[in-house]
Amino acid sequence: MSPVHRNRKQIASTVDPDIWEKFRQFSVKSRIPASRLLDEAVEDLLLKYRVIDHKEKTP
Repeated sequence: MSPVHRNRKQIASTVDPDIWEKFRQFSVKSRIPASRLLDEAVEDLLLKYRVIDHKEKTP
């Protein structure tokens, strides 16, 4: 694993094409990297289902 990705985990998945296109457009428009948006989305999902506490959420 390269040093650039030392604190990252590479994954593969499938997603609804329409959702993915809107996601990519938002990433480009907002200039927020897709990986950062995915981190936020997964973290919010874990909060929603009470897998993690608010205090564990990263800034």
